[in-house]
Parts: sequence; structure tokens; C-alpha cells
Amino acid sequence: MQPENSNLCRQLFSTFFKIGAFTFGGGWAMISIIEKEIVDRHRWIARDEFLDLLAVAQSLPGILAVNISVAVGDKLRSTRGSIAAALGTIMPSFLIILAIAIFLTPDLIKGNEIISSIFKGIRPAVVALIIAPVISSARAVRLNYKTAFIPIIVALLIWSRLPVVSNPILYIILGGIGGYIAISRATKNLNKQ
Repeated sequence: MQPENSNLCRQLFSTFFKIGAFTFGGGWAMISIIEKEIVDRHRWIARDEFLDLLAVAQSLPGILAVNISVAVGDKLRSTRGSIAAALGTIMPSFLIILAIAIFLTPDLIKGNEIISSIFKGIRPAVVALIIAPVISSARAVRLNYKTAFIPIIVALLIWSRLPVVSNPILYIILGGIGGYIAISRATKNLNKQ
């Protein structure tokens, strides 16, 4: 159930601000938290819709967290929602980097064991935050032993760094074409019945 339009932009900003302020590790680390907030807690959009928006956000250039916030904001409140959600996502990082630039000098960070220990402690949590949305996305698209070979082969080809096959854009285009063909065939089969 969506709140009234006057409050929705404010809620989008505050939700994405909170996510941006308390998430380390970039876009993939934020996805599971964004999903919990948008789908589970606020129930603004359905899980399938969120996964569709995530697929679109991943295929666009730019920062994944900003792309998904813009997509969710647009879905809920058009341009105003996109702006509110994007500002909410960007603002915490901007303020933190500004504070670091003002107060922390490179010499203070370099030799400080406390700061170094904090970053070492954050690393395992970031890995878990990145793995969680991968697993939930795999479950949502019903990835099984018959289809698991596709992402494995694509990951290996990208990792190979061979000139032609290591370009991720190639697989985004091929995935879009494959999805279009699959949906077209499914639609034709439904129309025949």
C-alpha cells in the first residue's frame, strides 16, 4: 500500500538516505537492504517488479545503487520520486566524503591502527552483503541445475579477459535478445492454445 503522494517523496528520500548512510561495499551490498525496505517493509512494489527494476538498473551505465533508487522512485512517483530517491542515496556518501576530506588527513589514516582495524572488520560483512542479493536473485528467477550453467559460463568468459568474449556489454545484449525470443515464443504458444 503506497502512502499519500505528498509524503511519498519524503519517505523515499529518508529510506534511501538511511540505506546509503549505513551500507558499506557499494551497490551490490545495498541491494538486499533496498529490497527489504522497499518490498518487505514498506510494500511499495512487489518482489517480481523489484527484480525487473534491478535487471534494468544493472544494465544501465552508472552506479548500481543510484540506478535502482532512480528506478524505484520513478515507479512510485515519477520524476519527483526519482530525484528524491537518488538524492537520498547520494547524500550520505557525499557528506561522509566531505567530512573525511575536511577532518582526516592521509597521514592520520595511514598510520592509524584503529581505522585500519575497522576497515579489516568491515570486509567480511561486505562480502556477505554482496552474496545475499545474488542468492535471492537466483531463487527469484528459479535458477536450477538446468539453467545454472548460463551465469557460470558468462562469469568464466568475462573473467578470461579474452578480447572479444570478456566484454560484459555483449552478455547484456545477448541476455536481452534471449529474453525477448523466449517471451515471444511463450506468447505465441499461449495464443495457439
